[in-house]
Amino acid sequence: MKIQQSSLRVLAVAAFLLSHSIGVLPYSNPSTVYAQLGKPEGLYYRSWAIIIGVENYMVAPPVSGAADDAKQVAQVFRKLGFDEVVEINEKDAVHRRLHQLFNDVLPRKVGRMDRLVIFYAGHAGAAQDADGVDRSYLVPLDARINNATKAVTVEDLKEFTRRSASKHTLLLLDAPVFGWEVTAHQPLSLEGRLAPEADTDRRAVQVISAAGKGESSSRIDGKSVFVEALVAGLSGAADVDKNGWLMASELGEYLVKQVQSTSKGAQQPTSLRIDGDGDMVLIEGRTAAFGPGGDSHTPEERHRAAKSHYEQAFAGLQQGKPAAEALEHLTAAITYDPTYGDAYVLKGYLLLDAVPNLEEAFVAGQLAVKHAPANPDSFYTLGLIEERRGNFAEAETALLQALKINADYQDVYFSLGTLYADHLQDQAKSVEAFRRYLELGGVHARARAAVSEADRSTKVSP
Repeated sequence: MKIQQSSLRVLAVAAFLLSHSIGVLPYSNPSTVYAQLGKPEGLYYRSWAIIIGVENYMVAPPVSGAADDAKQVAQVFRKLGFDEVVEINEKDAVHRRLHQLFNDVLPRKVGRMDRLVIFYAGHAGAAQDADGVDRSYLVPLDARINNATKAVTVEDLKEFTRRSASKHTLLLLDAPVFGWEVTAHQPLSLEGRLAPEADTDRRAVQVISAAGKGESSSRIDGKSVFVEALVAGLSGAADVDKNGWLMASELGEYLVKQVQSTSKGAQQPTSLRIDGDGDMVLIEGRTAAFGPGGDSHTPEERHRAAKSHYEQAFAGLQQGKPAAEALEHLTAAITYDPTYGDAYVLKGYLLLDAVPNLEEAFVAGQLAVKHAPANPDSFYTLGLIEERRGNFAEAETALLQALKINADYQDVYFSLGTLYADHLQDQAKSVEAFRRYLELGGVHARARAAVSEADRSTKVSP
């Protein structure tokens, strides 16, 4: 992958890293499902909170304080840094608008690497399904409690979560909503570690309901018991082990205990994972765990922090952010873990042209081959650096070592072809390298021209 024009080097970083562990796909506007093809800079591309509070019903008794509860919850999610906090006030919470929201708007808008929280405060009703099983439904502004005709049923919500592309979905329901199927017990996330990475990578649909069948959502002094506990939990109280991370499963466990205690057992919340085996992150603890002046951590934790900075550097380059910003992340990655070989690879590559510093690039290249000797990009990058420094024999040695690790590394063959032609004056080896490059699918005009010329010369020779 040697790019001849120096101005194109940063644009080629994504292709450059295709040969190792991070898959690369083009980055685009994350506002639609199909645009999110790459990996986000952090855990999610976008964070959505849809807040629905219905207080003054048209044909049902009011739910005192529901509108204020919804505003309070919306403010909490804004403080948590959610990108889209959409408040659907009661005049808009009619059945047609809610069905449009779940059947059309959210499936179109929410992407595969997003997190989505839906909060509802209002009435819930119950009716038997076709199998005679009691199931709940949410009551829109213009619906009756005892009539499911205009309702948003549990089946509607389950169908929505199946259709939604979001990586993590959490339903927070301040109402007695039941009728979910959970086929197997899903254990809570492992807490007390730096980051529950496996949980955050896997899909999950989670539900926390304020009360169970036959119960009501309690209010004390006009305030919802569930919402009071929810706000406290999202403000940090639910992070019981104080590891800096707040997971949806952890919040659910906290709310069950708090609401049961406050209501003296009259209200039994439920916390379920109804699809997938992942877990939503509500508060990410990386910044707290690795802030300036923080305590020392285990080698595993420092490696995780290094990996995070490396991935932020890579994602930033994909999004067109300055190379200097990526270098800051790479420097931080190396600070946390001086043996993180891939960080040296990318750092050396950027220092070659994007933020030119040939001597620092050379140091990074040497450390790359030291700490990531099984990565062909380590030797490929060092070869490019040695060539720029005028050490052509050393460049050849490094490039050939890259081929020992990956004999089908197309870009290395192209770089060898130009090295032999421009500096080592070995036309036969140059053509051989270009030919192999083309056999592997390369399309560069220089390689095609060199091989074609060599073939013509062979045909006319006696």
